[in-house]
Amino acid sequence: MLSKADNELLIHTGPGTPMGDLYRRFWAPVMLADELGGPDSAPVRVNVLGENLVAFRDTNGKIGLLDAYCPHRRANLFWGRNEEAGLRCVYHGWKFDVNGTCTDLPNCPEGETLKNKVKTTAYPALERGGIIWAYMGPAEKIPPFPDAEIFHAPATHRHIIKVKLRGNFAQMQEGDIDSSHVSFLHSSVGGTSLPGSRANPNTFVDKSPRWFTLDTDYGMMLSAQRNAGPDTFQWRVNQFLMPFCTLIAAQPGVPILGQLRCPIDDEHSFLFRVIASPDRPITDEERASYANGVFVPEMIPGTDRMRENMANDYLIDRDAQRNVTFTGIKSIVAQDLAISEDQRGPIADRSDELLTSSDRAIIALRKRLLTSVRKLMDGTEPPEANNPKAYRVRPGDFMLPRDVPVADGAKDILLIGAR
Repeated sequence: MLSKADNELLIHTGPGTPMGDLYRRFWAPVMLADELGGPDSAPVRVNVLGENLVAFRDTNGKIGLLDAYCPHRRANLFWGRNEEAGLRCVYHGWKFDVNGTCTDLPNCPEGETLKNKVKTTAYPALERGGIIWAYMGPAEKIPPFPDAEIFHAPATHRHIIKVKLRGNFAQMQEGDIDSSHVSFLHSSVGGTSLPGSRANPNTFVDKSPRWFTLDTDYGMMLSAQRNAGPDTFQWRVNQFLMPFCTLIAAQPGVPILGQLRCPIDDEHSFLFRVIASPDRPITDEERASYANGVFVPEMIPGTDRMRENMANDYLIDRDAQRNVTFTGIKSIVAQDLAISEDQRGPIADRSDELLTSSDRAIIALRKRLLTSVRKLMDGTEPPEANNPKAYRVRPGDFMLPRDVPVADGAKDILLIGAR
């Protein structure tokens, strides 16, 4: 368990908070590229890390991400006109470019000279892999963009949804790295994988994994070992990419699943569920399988809300729970959310948990984040942010003979399993 003080340090990501400062040292996923539209299209509200922003794509295709409120009289720029390489406030006509520079101040005689002294908060933003990313930290510390394969996948190689969640980003992220729950929450009544699931069937045979965790120069490798016969172990390896992404264990040859988390505020967060195939286009058959509502949830058209949600009890079917699936909830994402959106509320109290060895990965994740936060508070910048090539890793799910030696922290397990 965590102390109440450590829990408070972990969960808050607004401006000026220690965890918020850490998150702002990295490029963060803030919206889908499809939400933004083309040049001079309508501006879009963006609420992330406790800040209200507005995004737009200017006449030249450049992406702007500005403080939502005009510095003049604090009118919301969401109502603004996106025109001629800038966003114009409709209240008094002040206009700002993607860098936050005032390019026109037409409502007063001194506007032509005064505009040179006016700026608004603007964050660097770019488009990669179907997502708009923003850097919201100190301008002099802007890092290179990470080289994770799924962040660069072309449209033919990826499938992405964005879901707005009721829950703190940390408790959502902890669910991503926890391979132990897969054997239960995502199983059928008969103890097998769900139709449409990609999980290795052995995951539902040995329900008690042994954990090996390793700190790396990109984050952590989290390896769950299960028995798979008298001479074999199954290794299910998740990769945690600091500070916001988990690559979920998958068998060789299938597209990689990345779970990207972005805090909205302390009680809400976004999930970007990225399915990406670095080596080939996603097949029509694979895309058709995403439409069955199990591996990819059904969305309410035109929104970032799932059809299964807290308001309708995730459409739980108690008859199906008795006879078909362990939960009676259809989609894997909704099964996760039924638990993580209400761990006694949208912010979990970790000070009275009863943790066991099966929670070793979660303990390691909390330690890594809290250590990084404290180092930053003491003036040490997170080294992962400036090591983009370190992010070129993949998860894995594979079988190995029991006599394969396990290096310190399972350092070589993923490499051996990929051979």
